[in-house]
Amino acid sequence: MKQKKPFTQKLNNILFFLLGILAVVIAGVIFINFQTNATGSEQKDYVVKDDTQAGETKKSNELSSSVEKWQEGTITYNEKKYVYNTSIETYLLMGIDNDEPVSTAKDSVSGGQSDAIFLLVANKETQQMSIISINRNTMTPIEIYDENGKDLGEMTAQLCGQHGFGDGKKLSCSRTVNAVSKMFYNLPISGYMSINMGAIGDINDAIGGVEVNVLQDINVPAKDVDLKKGQTKTLNGNEAYCYLRNRDITQFESATDRLRRQEQYLNGFISKAQSQNQANSALAMDIYNSAADYLVTDIDFTELVSTLMGYGYSDDRMYTVPGETVKGDKYEEFNIDNQAFYDMVIQIFYKEADK
Repeated sequence: MKQKKPFTQKLNNILFFLLGILAVVIAGVIFINFQTNATGSEQKDYVVKDDTQAGETKKSNELSSSVEKWQEGTITYNEKKYVYNTSIETYLLMGIDNDEPVSTAKDSVSGGQSDAIFLLVANKETQQMSIISINRNTMTPIEIYDENGKDLGEMTAQLCGQHGFGDGKKLSCSRTVNAVSKMFYNLPISGYMSINMGAIGDINDAIGGVEVNVLQDINVPAKDVDLKKGQTKTLNGNEAYCYLRNRDITQFESATDRLRRQEQYLNGFISKAQSQNQANSALAMDIYNSAADYLVTDIDFTELVSTLMGYGYSDDRMYTVPGETVKGDKYEEFNIDNQAFYDMVIQIFYKEADK
């Protein structure tokens, strides 16, 4: 990656920190049911509902009409007036269910699912970062296409499926950005990064692993992984890979349980990266180079790193889109709690208007 000169050690250290954020977006991808020894991926593990239901979903969301233009005018909520916080920049981070380096999908329905979905929120005024995790099963309007790329309209489906309707590269990413933006009441999203999971082991091991208090038993003999619930463990590359991607779809809310592990790991990774931000700056570049073939982004990486220099982060700035999981006709569906979600949106993206 070309960097502006001089390429200072301080800038490299922040690059190292940012890669902590990138590491987790490759989490939780490609399903393997280890308990039943089934093989394959979650490529078709999503729900699509008809156009009528998609329309009803939009009409029933009364809150969405309150925020038509994020950066213009004021809104009134709970008898207070708010304006969109223009000091905020938001980036969509995705982990794609593909072990291999990025390549063009064979058709317009094989782009791969975004099984890990996070929003990175950077506040330029306070120099603080927040992260919002989004359940891959979130039911929301997405754009549907056939194998030849013909537009079939907008339908309600699991959010993770949107990335599959594209080229597996920038088109897939941009369509997912649009879906997430609409879900967040037309939130401006400044850019995106997606990573195929093949780089996760190297990134984890580059900082000496991440310590976690294991939330669930994870046993994968083929990778020599045997993690026990309650165990405090510094994960190696294989362990991190399995901890972040394994789930058993025979268990209800397995996607939610996996998301909790992803959130936990991300917090631990950032903490570890911060503690090592005086490490050899060349190591940060090595990490980026090892992930470059697995990365799709529209962001000026150097500019973003400069923007995030010195930004603070703590575990209490990890937010989760609120809602509940229900059993659909075939797959689980995560339905957003609209009121709680709107409260979160106001808290993170708005500020009280000057009186």
